[in-house]
Amino acid sequence: MPLRMTLKTLAALMAMSVAGCAAMGPVTSLPIEGPVRLGEMATVDGPKVRPDRVIEDSRCPADVQCIQAGRLIIRATVHGGGWSKEMDLTLGVPVPVADGMLTLVDATPVPIRGETAASDARFTFKFQGGR
Repeated sequence: MPLRMTLKTLAALMAMSVAGCAAMGPVTSLPIEGPVRLGEMATVDGPKVRPDRVIEDSRCPADVQCIQAGRLIIRATVHGGGWSKEMDLTLGVPVPVADGMLTLVDATPVPIRGETAASDARFTFKFQGGR
């Protein structure tokens, strides 16, 4: 094969390769099974959940003795088949989603007086029902 034809063939293959990558769209992170940070997508045996921001974290800091435990509320986007919905989830309180119940079951670390940033938090969800 002459050099000129080889270069044309190589250029055509590169163009097709670049076009194929562009057609695939932006790369998104895959849903994670287990604790996720703010902005990461969790798969929870049914819907997918992305914690977007902390609304309230009045939990008792780990280094303090409290009379009242406090609570944690996050705003999350929940994705199902062809739908998505923003909802507030309170730690330990199941909420109806699609054909089951979604619960924010854990958030770590527990705050330490004035030192824990929301960006350090990891959230764990559980979905019961459906299928």
